Amino acid sequence: MESSPRLLDQMREVLRLKHLSYRTEEAYVSWARRFIVFHGKRHPKDMGAPEIRAFLSHLATDAQVAASTQNSALNALLFLYRSVLRQPFPDLGDIERAKRPRRVPTVFSREEVRAVLAGLTGMPHLMGSLLYGAGLRLMECVRLRVKDVDFTYHQITVRDGKGAQDRVTMLPRALAAPLQRHLAMVQLVHDEDRHAGYGEVYLPYAFDRKDPHAGTAWIWQYVFPAAKRSLDPRSGVERRHHLSEAVLQRAVKEALQRTRIPKRGSCHTLRHSFATHLLEDGYDIRTVQELLGHKDVSTTMVYTHVLQRGGRGVHSPLDPR
Repeated sequence: MESSPRLLDQMREVLRLKHLSYRTEEAYVSWARRFIVFHGKRHPKDMGAPEIRAFLSHLATDAQVAASTQNSALNALLFLYRSVLRQPFPDLGDIERAKRPRRVPTVFSREEVRAVLAGLTGMPHLMGSLLYGAGLRLMECVRLRVKDVDFTYHQITVRDGKGAQDRVTMLPRALAAPLQRHLAMVQLVHDEDRHAGYGEVYLPYAFDRKDPHAGTAWIWQYVFPAAKRSLDPRSGVERRHHLSEAVLQRAVKEALQRTRIPKRGSCHTLRHSFATHLLEDGYDIRTVQELLGHKDVSTTMVYTHVLQRGGRGVHSPLDPR
């Protein structure tokens, strides 16, 4: 079908005009392609609510995807119809929705956090320490830039976090010296790149057109750069991107396995532990909400489950009083 590639290229162009991330671009285009293929490569403008309902129901019942995955597909189709095809999104009525399980987050104890971090070395150790010590999300950590780390006020500014929101969180004083030593080494790598004719980093929101020299400026460089330069998938320019999140994910997983802690944890578990331990220390839940960047305090409330110490704080009749 000749119109599909042109439509998907058009979708990519609109996604970039709206400054959505490359990961979002890949996900949305992939869902649009799957929707078109599912209906025999018909053009979306010729399809409406019945076809969209059928596709989303297929994901829930046949593919048995998670609720978040089905929502991602729905968001991609919303974008396709409203922003690319420029037509109202059909009223779907009742559709088969994937069930969103109500899960309690896994949390490490303070001793378990120390054990996991002790199992990390080099850059992953510093990054894992920031996930726990500053409550950063995984991608917030790997995308951190030099200008957003303030050693004077001991704070980190998270730019364009979840929901395209900025926020400020703390820079743990224990990490200030190690992070400064790390940045000194990163600056040497950046200087070598510049001498080799490179040293330019990706800038958000076409900032390079506002300031042509910003891309090579030290303040815009990633705090945790990749070991090698690579080609930008959008522009084809050779740059040093940030470290792949998979490197940290793998390092944390291996460290957790070595500790033999009987919990299914991940990088995000360190962020969960950050929030829970602050609440244990008596900090106000609104303060923790702001540090985490939660839009609604009800999201932060989930961490209070640990403070209840077991079954809603009820004393078991088996235990002696």
